[in-house]
Amino acid sequence: MALRDILIHPDPRLKKPADPVSEFDTALRRLADDMLETMYDAPGIGLAAPQIGEMQRMLVMDCIKDDAEAPRPMVLINPQVVWSSEATSTYEEGCLSIPEQYADVTRPAEVKVRWQGLDGAEQEEQFSGLWATCVQHEIDHLNGKLFIDYLGPMKRQMITRRMQKLKREKARA
Repeated sequence: MALRDILIHPDPRLKKPADPVSEFDTALRRLADDMLETMYDAPGIGLAAPQIGEMQRMLVMDCIKDDAEAPRPMVLINPQVVWSSEATSTYEEGCLSIPEQYADVTRPAEVKVRWQGLDGAEQEEQFSGLWATCVQHEIDHLNGKLFIDYLGPMKRQMITRRMQKLKREKARA
């Protein structure tokens, strides 16, 4: 397992749709392990492959925040929302590719997602609460969409300028 560098917005790779995964091999398992390690280290609750420059339709997530509860690392390959509730919920979202920036985003409160596991077998689960928000946020990444794309143009530009400044400062360090 290895920590991977997380791309910081604006990066053109974050705006491109990812390619479907067709090979379920050891390289894919290694990538999943790296992504989970990178997500936990960040720390975050979700990470999509494009955020580490891998243009594949794969995401990892674990929304267990209580240390008394066992972690629930999940790897979703080629995920798709097959049903979403009419009811919505609003969460203050952040993103590992847009560090220290948060905004309220309204999404369906519940979603049913179908995906493939590391063995290629199809799985399906209905998510609600933070899990629903997280899986939708990460699937957006696979489609080249960021949470700031839900914001008004002024707020989006302000956050983008902050990220450009952060990238310049990191480049100088």
